[in-house]
Amino acid sequence: MEEDVCLYKLKIREIKPTAMRLLILRTMLELNRAVSQHDLEETLQTVDKSTISRTVTLFMEHHLIHVVDDGSGALKYAVCSDDCTCSVSDQHVHFYCESCHRAFCFRQQAVPMVEAPDGFVLRGVNYVLKGLCPACAAKEEK
Repeated sequence: MEEDVCLYKLKIREIKPTAMRLLILRTMLELNRAVSQHDLEETLQTVDKSTISRTVTLFMEHHLIHVVDDGSGALKYAVCSDDCTCSVSDQHVHFYCESCHRAFCFRQQAVPMVEAPDGFVLRGVNYVLKGLCPACAAKEEK
């Protein structure tokens, strides 16, 4: 992943670039899927767990990443598109592979909008499809 891309993403979210922030963002982009805190810790074994946790929190606060609750029991995090504001209208469908336990963003598929009854304020939507990713489906066919 080119450093210019990471620097740009941090800049538009008004996050000061540090070596650790660049490393964590680059890793998330290179993995190209939603990742858990544990995934990051396993991939970045030389980075302190608290540094990863603080960085993930900072990224969420600045809407650089969004949270995916795929029902696996571990929250996953995915890098937002550059124009995402993390509002309900920006939400997209996620896919959870029941075999390899990875979560994928389907950015081109918006979450179907549901009108909340009067008095309810909608702040988030979680829409997860479950099944097998292409790699796991191919393995199962053999």
